[in-house]
Amino acid sequence: MEQITACRVCRSPDIVSFFDLGRQPLANSLLPRPDEPEVFYPLSLRWCSSCRLVQLDHTADPKELFSSYVWVTGTSNTAQEYARRFQAELARRCPERDGYVLEIASNDGTFLAPFRDAGYRVLGVDPAQNIVRMAVSNGIPSVCAFWGNETAESIRKDHGPAHIIFARNVLPHVANTHEFVNGLKTCLRDDGILAIEVHYSKIILEELHYDSIYHEHLCYFTLRSLERLLNGYGFLVFDITTSPISGGSIVVYASKGERSEEPVVQEYRDRENRSGTNERKSWETFAEQSFRHREELLEMLRDCRQHGTVIGYGASARSSTLLNFCGIDHTMLPMIADRNPLKYKKYTAGTHILIENPDVAMKLNPHYVLILAWNFASEIMDFLEKQYGYNGHYIIPFPNQPLLRNSGQPFLSLRA
Repeated sequence: MEQITACRVCRSPDIVSFFDLGRQPLANSLLPRPDEPEVFYPLSLRWCSSCRLVQLDHTADPKELFSSYVWVTGTSNTAQEYARRFQAELARRCPERDGYVLEIASNDGTFLAPFRDAGYRVLGVDPAQNIVRMAVSNGIPSVCAFWGNETAESIRKDHGPAHIIFARNVLPHVANTHEFVNGLKTCLRDDGILAIEVHYSKIILEELHYDSIYHEHLCYFTLRSLERLLNGYGFLVFDITTSPISGGSIVVYASKGERSEEPVVQEYRDRENRSGTNERKSWETFAEQSFRHREELLEMLRDCRQHGTVIGYGASARSSTLLNFCGIDHTMLPMIADRNPLKYKKYTAGTHILIENPDVAMKLNPHYVLILAWNFASEIMDFLEKQYGYNGHYIIPFPNQPLLRNSGQPFLSLRA
């Protein structure tokens, strides 16, 4: 774990600390036993006075984080549905099929499958050996490697430059930020399109998504800071769409040459300026509100436990931050349900809560379900009520203040 001395994007040394979430374990380092030895690392944020990037001030070893992985994209129905819409949006902006589509951090191939089904040649790159095996078994050609200059050169040599490259929710996770973007430049055709999806930090700020802060997630991009990075490698942003993933993300479309810029790009710039999204004071307020949120959630959880059994749902990376920051451990939450078989019979990092198949967890007959994967709340609530006839209550920690909902009451958030 190394502490940074300069901004990850603009390399300015003027980076200011503003939010310390304490020492926490790596979010996806699930334990085979609750007494397994653990290592805790600093988890804190800094703000750059030059490009305004919000970023972690420590960097974990990528091999420790990503060489084996437990997040599988295809376990989410919402992600599968969005993958089809994503393909349509990207194909509309780049309808030619004379090249191939390359995805960086392709996971199990869920987002490449719609391109393959539409007749495109596809290729995925991902560093997790276990996940790459899944992708290949799903019919998605994939290379097991970390993305960077060497991998980009190798792929260009073997397959030629790609006509479309997309990288979803990976750029904020990489320690070699500049090498990563340079590799995209190397591997993209001169007339090609690059699509970058990131959890939008304007939404993180305004809806208090402090659970999105974990050791994998090094950078928290606004359009301003993302453009600063992309422009440095000759990429020009020409369009932006929204994504339902992570509780609110944006997809930035960029090219090597100039294209007609859609009005939405300037609208994003203007909104960030008006709202103070990139300003230090806004993020200092975010930190203060996060501590207040912690107290509100703990008070709600204590009250619910007095009236019945509480379980969790969704042992996501973001849930690890929430549980550790709030001090919610196995003494307060006996079990977390999750639909990912890779997590069954394991224990959450730092808080030692058993993760089980929903069939097992629902046998506890919970009165309350704390939806830790709240960005999929609508899908989870629908599943529990249809699959198990659940008629209890839900604790939904985000966005903004924690809420208590009855079963059957729709979750109206448009983001997943």
